[in-house]
Amino acid sequence: MDAVRRAISSPCIGICSLDGGRCRGCLRTGEEIAGWVRMSEPQRQHLMRDVLPARALEAGSLAAALPGHERLLRALNPLASAPTDKGWNYSELADLLPSGPPAEAAVLAGLVPRPQGVQVLLTRRTETLRNHGGQVGFPGGRIEPGDRNPVAAALRESSEEIALPHERVQALGYLDPFVTISSFRVTPVVAVIDPAFVPVPQPSEVAEVFEVPLDFLMDPDNLRQVEIDHRGRVRHVLEYTWPGQRIWGATAAILYNLRRRLEQTP
Repeated sequence: MDAVRRAISSPCIGICSLDGGRCRGCLRTGEEIAGWVRMSEPQRQHLMRDVLPARALEAGSLAAALPGHERLLRALNPLASAPTDKGWNYSELADLLPSGPPAEAAVLAGLVPRPQGVQVLLTRRTETLRNHGGQVGFPGGRIEPGDRNPVAAALRESSEEIALPHERVQALGYLDPFVTISSFRVTPVVAVIDPAFVPVPQPSEVAEVFEVPLDFLMDPDNLRQVEIDHRGRVRHVLEYTWPGQRIWGATAAILYNLRRRLEQTP
C-alpha cells in the first residue's frame, strides 16, 4: 500500500487538519481526500493545477493580500510537483563537489505584505554554528526522512528556528533548486507570511530575524558579483549590500532566481 501511495500524485504538504470542510494544508475537501486514490490521474492533475490554486486565491487567503500574487504564482514551479533537476548552477560547481549525491535541503523564502510594500523575511545564523555561522539566509535546513516533501521540511524548520506557526504561512510554489559548495541541493519554497506574525528566534540557531524590501532585492542595480578564493580557484558569487547585513552566496542566488523567473513571466 505504501508503494501505491508513493506512485500517486498528491498535493499534501504534511499539514493535515480540516478547517471549514477543507484541509488547511492542501485545501482539498474531506471528500476529495477520501476519494483521492480512486480518482484518475487526469482528475488529480486538474485539481492540483487548476482547482486548488484558485482556492488559494479566494478572498481572505494570505496570498490574496500579496500584490501581484497571480503573476508570482505563474512564475513559480507548482506545489504539486517539486523540481527534480540537479540545480540551475550545478555545472558551475560540478568539478568542486564531492562524489555522490548532495544532501537535500529546503528553505522558506517568505514574503510579508506590509503597508509600505512587500518584505522578504531573512535570518542571520548564530555565529557558533558549524555550518555557515553568522551568515544571512532563509529559515530552512536538511530534509529529514519524515518530511513528506520540501514544503513540509521548510515549514518544519521555520517552526523550529523562528516559531512560525503553520496557520501564519501559505506556500505558493517552488523556485529552481540551487547547489551549494558544501554539497547541499537546496529547494526554495516561496510563501506568503501573515504580517501579524512575530518571530521568536531559536537562539542556538538564529541570532536575528529581519526584513528587506522585495523591491530592493528585485532591482538589478542592487546586486553585484564579487570574487572569492575557494581552494585556490577564483569563484564569482552574488551579493547584496543592506545596512548592517551582508546578503550573499546561496541566499543572493535564490533571490536572483526569483527575479529572473518574474522577469520572464508576463
